[in-house]
Amino acid sequence: MSVTEKRFLKALNGETVDRPPFWFMRQAGRFLPEYRAVRATTKDFVSFCLDSEKACQVTLQPIERFGMDAAILFSDILIVPHGLGQNVRFVEGEGPRLDPVTDDAGVARLTMEGFETRVGAVYETVRLLAKRLPSDVALIGFAGAPWTVATYMVAGEGTSDQKPARLWAYRDPEGFGRLIDLVTEATIDYLAAQVEAGAEALQIFDTWAGSLPEDEMACWVFAPIARIRAALKARFPHVPVIGFAKGIGALLPRFAPATGVEAVGLDAGIPLDFVRDYVQPTAIVQGNLDPLLLVAGGDALRRRTETILRTLGPQRFVFNLGHGIVPETPPAHVGEVARIIRDWRP
Repeated sequence: MSVTEKRFLKALNGETVDRPPFWFMRQAGRFLPEYRAVRATTKDFVSFCLDSEKACQVTLQPIERFGMDAAILFSDILIVPHGLGQNVRFVEGEGPRLDPVTDDAGVARLTMEGFETRVGAVYETVRLLAKRLPSDVALIGFAGAPWTVATYMVAGEGTSDQKPARLWAYRDPEGFGRLIDLVTEATIDYLAAQVEAGAEALQIFDTWAGSLPEDEMACWVFAPIARIRAALKARFPHVPVIGFAKGIGALLPRFAPATGVEAVGLDAGIPLDFVRDYVQPTAIVQGNLDPLLLVAGGDALRRRTETILRTLGPQRFVFNLGHGIVPETPPAHVGEVARIIRDWRP
């Protein structure tokens, strides 16, 4: 099947589709027993992400089990800091730990020299997937947005309020801007190399965008993503980009016009009628089932799935979650939602 015939890519291009395409954020992950079996064979998470064969294998697992219309590369947003030379590790049961970057001296220790060597296994994973995916399944590459990635780089871990990065941005916007600029340039190279390896669409994750007020969001969320999108557009004009700026609420209608992305990811808290009336006219939309409803299952899950399909589908819409699948999700519930979507017609 040619690229132009893939349902997911047709939807991102604004073309007519018979039903909404679907995929789920973190669809390759700990909720699948087959994933856990592969993960147990690798000593640490960074090594797992950089093992091309294993990363390819777990990327394919949800496609084989549930028949999504798109596969997203299995990796992590903190591979970019790793590529820049920051020490990144994952502590079991606690999450990521990084050596914090808190000033100009810390930024100066980061470098693009050797970046491709440190992250090159990711590109090999993309090449393997491009060969092994079913012909009707699109391949999505991804990266974290500069703001979200920087919050981890500055704090040295995930935080509830992104306080360390926010304070640095307030107190020393020029210094913090140098970190954002470096991450932005690295992200452009990283995503471009994924496209060259075979990615057919890209998603930029700005999970912590909602922690910023309006003026700071324009500076640290909208502007860096706009730079990334413009650079990619110049090199790959036909590769669509999805931007997921979680938690930006009423600013969502501004997001696509301000950044140039073709599609907008929706978190679970955004009202569907607001999306239909104020976002969908100017951008393809993607979302936004609550991941915890996917855990709960039952009639509530079925009703909400059908409500999302009825309100936003079938055109200019990709069905997804409002954030990533959580580990305790029963695979049977994912299968049920997949069946509802496949069977649904307007």
